[in-house]
Amino acid sequence: MLMQQTLSQLRNLKLDGMARAFEEQAALTASTSLSFEDRFGMVVERELAWRDTRRLERLMKAARLKNPQACIEDIDVRQSRGLDQRVVATLASCDWIRNAQNIILSGPTGAGKTWIACAFAQQACRQGFSALYVRAARLFEELRIAHGDGSFTRRLAQLAKIDVLLLDDWGLQELDQGARNDLLEVIDDRVGSRSTIITSQLPLEHWHAWLQDPTLADAILDRLVHQAHRLPIKGDSMRKTNAKQSDSSPS
Repeated sequence: MLMQQTLSQLRNLKLDGMARAFEEQAALTASTSLSFEDRFGMVVERELAWRDTRRLERLMKAARLKNPQACIEDIDVRQSRGLDQRVVATLASCDWIRNAQNIILSGPTGAGKTWIACAFAQQACRQGFSALYVRAARLFEELRIAHGDGSFTRRLAQLAKIDVLLLDDWGLQELDQGARNDLLEVIDDRVGSRSTIITSQLPLEHWHAWLQDPTLADAILDRLVHQAHRLPIKGDSMRKTNAKQSDSSPS
C-alpha cells in the first residue's frame, strides 16, 4: 500500500523517471543489497535520463526536420565532398550556437546539403537548443499570409526565440519587395542572439544579385554572412549515387 502511494505521489509530481526506477528496484531482489544512498542515487539518475529523453523528443518534434534521422556522426567527410573533418568536429560542439553564429551550406542539387543541415540541427536539439526546419519559399508565403491575418508580429517574435532556424532551398525563387522586407526582419531579429542555417544551390557570390534590391541585400548579407561558417559541398548527387548502389545490390 505504501509503495503504491509513493508511486502515485511521484507521478503527481511528474517524476515519472523516478517512479519507473522505484518500481524496477522493488522488483529486483539484487537491489536490496545496495545501500540507501546507492539506490536513491540510481533513482535520481533515472529521472535525469528520463527528462533528457523527453526534452529531446519535444525539441525534435518541434523542429520538424526534413531528415530527423540525420546525425552529425554519420556525415560523410570524404575529401571529394569538400568537407573538412576538423570543421565538422568543431561545429559538433554547438559553440557556434552559443556564439550566435550561422552556417551556410552551398552546393549542387542532391549533394546532401539538407541532410547535413538537419544533422547540425539534430545535434543542436541533442544539446538542448530549439530548432526549426522550414523551406525558404514556405516561410515567405507564411509571412505573407501573416500580414493579412494580423499575426505577423507574433510570428516574428516566435521565430526570434528559436535557437537554430534552418532555411532550406535558399535562392530558388525570385523575391518580391514584401518578401525581401520580411527576410530582413527575420534575420535582423536573430543577429547577435540566435543562429541560422542556410542551404542553397546558389553560390554565395550570386546572393546579392538574387536579392535584387542593393540596399536590402547589403543589410541582409552583412547580418547573415559576417558571422557564418561557410561549407561548400562538392560531388555528384547523393540521390544518384544511392540509386546506383541500390540497383547494383543483389536482390
